[in-house]
Amino acid sequence: MNDNQRRIRVVQWGLGAMGQGVAKLILAKEGLELVGAIDINPELNGSDLGTLLGTEPSGVRISTDPASILDPEKVDVVTICTTSWVAKQLLDLKTILSAGVNVVSIAEEMAAPEAQNPELAAELNQLATANDVSIVGVGVNPGFVLDHLVVVLTAGSQTVTKIEASRVNDLSPYGVTVLQTQGVGTTPEEFAAGVADGSIVGHVGFPESVRLISDALGLGVDRVEQTIEPIVSSVRRQARDRVIEPGQVAGCKHSALGYRGDEVVIELIHPQQVSPEAEGQSTGDYVTIHGVPEITMSTGPEIAGGIATQGIAVNTIPRIFAATPGLKRIIDLPSPSALMGPSAYVRR
Repeated sequence: MNDNQRRIRVVQWGLGAMGQGVAKLILAKEGLELVGAIDINPELNGSDLGTLLGTEPSGVRISTDPASILDPEKVDVVTICTTSWVAKQLLDLKTILSAGVNVVSIAEEMAAPEAQNPELAAELNQLATANDVSIVGVGVNPGFVLDHLVVVLTAGSQTVTKIEASRVNDLSPYGVTVLQTQGVGTTPEEFAAGVADGSIVGHVGFPESVRLISDALGLGVDRVEQTIEPIVSSVRRQARDRVIEPGQVAGCKHSALGYRGDEVVIELIHPQQVSPEAEGQSTGDYVTIHGVPEITMSTGPEIAGGIATQGIAVNTIPRIFAATPGLKRIIDLPSPSALMGPSAYVRR
């Protein structure tokens, strides 16, 4: 870094798989300095973060006491990786903002919290503004593939009449919690019961993605309808911790329609399943923008979910550090980019 550029001081809150990945990436970036780590696990308290990460000693001690770390004279930004839901993260977010520290969250609902939690969004905005700091929710989906990327692709559009986007990904590498929430290994009848009782939730973030696209383009979406359907396998498939037999559910097809009046102007589809290639389905991300001009984009395989979420969280740190106070969304900030050299950290 240039001698006149101070590194941005970051604390990582939450040291599960995602939090550990974010922490490793922060440690690798020359313009960032990891100055603290927070986790609720008492067995980690006081230990060197490097031990948990399987790296050389980092000099960063893990703490279970946020108040002992969140000093705005020593910390610029907290990256928090603890849950998907705003309500479950609210108290921690309020603790960080009240301490006068900026926040990057990977909670899916934080991508556009006003979509489902307008009162909580207003509360976070007021608290951030009062403490002269900023807060944003980011991730690969929501936060990029099915919303921010779509918005960026319309930069040259003269008119847009409808957005169609889909993401096909492989659930095989994921752990038991994710597989359970997608209904993997259930019967179709058990799947339907799980959707009814809320134990099978499909993708978290469709209302947020629709809101981001609609607000950015001015499409005027006034309601969102979602459907969750089982993907029933006709062949034997292998997940990390279970075998999916023919007739069992291999995943979840979750769809969302964004309406303006009676017209569908946004259609998002996310079929998540174990080993989709077993039945000839490739993974990938696909966008079609109807309008002038017509635009199509596809990637294959899928943009890697966990890796990309970690990257987006870290790459957003300079953006939220430089932002005006308040609750932000990814569409409100300069687009994050890979932090590969000193100019990437410059305030904008």
